[in-house]
Amino acid sequence: MRIEDEIKQPTFSNEQQKAHINLVYTAGWLQLRQAVAFKPFGLTLPQFNILRILRGQHPCPATVALLIDRMLDKTSNASRIVDRLEEKRLATRRVCPANRRAVDIRITPAGLDLLDRIDRSGVTHVSGVVQLSDAELHQFNALLDKIRSVKPVEN
Repeated sequence: MRIEDEIKQPTFSNEQQKAHINLVYTAGWLQLRQAVAFKPFGLTLPQFNILRILRGQHPCPATVALLIDRMLDKTSNASRIVDRLEEKRLATRRVCPANRRAVDIRITPAGLDLLDRIDRSGVTHVSGVVQLSDAELHQFNALLDKIRSVKPVEN
């Protein structure tokens, strides 16, 4: 469906405004679909993201700083998310023996099993990108990378 129809706005100031609104709207649309997909597994999107990072580190531990650096949503509170994952017994947090000020965070076997079930369910494929060809995906990724290459405006 066209962005004009989705947000009931027939015209835009220019193509840049339309592209920006389309990108922001689509990002929210994808997040909502993912949130619905992870709900049956008892996870939020940020919790899934942390588990995914921990699985990538496995069997090595991660730190909160590493998690923050690799998270998709930089506004999420990584420490609080790890607390929730600990409560669900999907992750553990232990004081690092080599550096008592550092904390090692690891995924548990239950966390690995949950991610395996999520992978097998196919819910991570709920986005519309499956409709794009390899050439379109390559171009799409290049365009997104180019958008993020803009230097931030300093105040």
